[in-house]
Amino acid sequence: MANPYYAPGEQRGAKVGELFAAIAPRYDLLNDLQSFGLHRLWKRRLVRRAQPRPGERALDVCCGTGDLALALAREGAVVTGVDFCEPMLAIARGRSRRQTPRGRRIAARRGHLYTEPEFVAGDALRLAFADGHFGLVTVGYGLRNLASWEGGIEEMWRVLGLGGRLLVLEFGKPSCRVWRRVYFAYLRRALPPLGRLVSGNAAAYAYILTSLEHYPAPDGVQRKLAALGARTRTELFFGGVMTLHCGRKL
Repeated sequence: MANPYYAPGEQRGAKVGELFAAIAPRYDLLNDLQSFGLHRLWKRRLVRRAQPRPGERALDVCCGTGDLALALAREGAVVTGVDFCEPMLAIARGRSRRQTPRGRRIAARRGHLYTEPEFVAGDALRLAFADGHFGLVTVGYGLRNLASWEGGIEEMWRVLGLGGRLLVLEFGKPSCRVWRRVYFAYLRRALPPLGRLVSGNAAAYAYILTSLEHYPAPDGVQRKLAALGARTRTELFFGGVMTLHCGRKL
């Protein structure tokens, strides 16, 4: 049976928007449950690899409820988070207001200022920023959801300045056939019932496997970054279940 949230072509954005609007209130809880909390470790790894500098302009694309944007801000970056789903942005803004005092304390201990992230609505395929505006661009679990993942990378690369870093954290496809079968079986059999139990929406979490089947991870993303002229580095986590791509613009 086709997933109601997956549609190729021009309808893709609208369907993905419906999905995230539906699950926004339980999104963070379900991330913890479905990954056994490991998504937090992988995001911390992204931030370490990003090496954000105090005062550096950073863009977090498909920012969702703000995990990466808030983490980058605590490191001193001046962060803009972009997403096209207003319910997710509303949660990100609320989290940011609540976490600002803690962010300022962390920043003070590290000897830099804390700037509260700005969360704005926008299309990842048509970013409303000038060429080379950012020193750092990140996207976590968003590239796979775009109508054109290639177009998304090209836009992020466009707004990245020379010497800047682009980091992409996304679901992977393990090269070991046995492990991939186990992993895909988990996505197929465990996530939809979990989504139904916690959010009342099984199809939203069945969508993960459907979208992953149409996503060329990790080799396609690596080739695309290399074609753009990036100095690239790819890390696989948990046997290839997750992938972190790092590209520097030379």
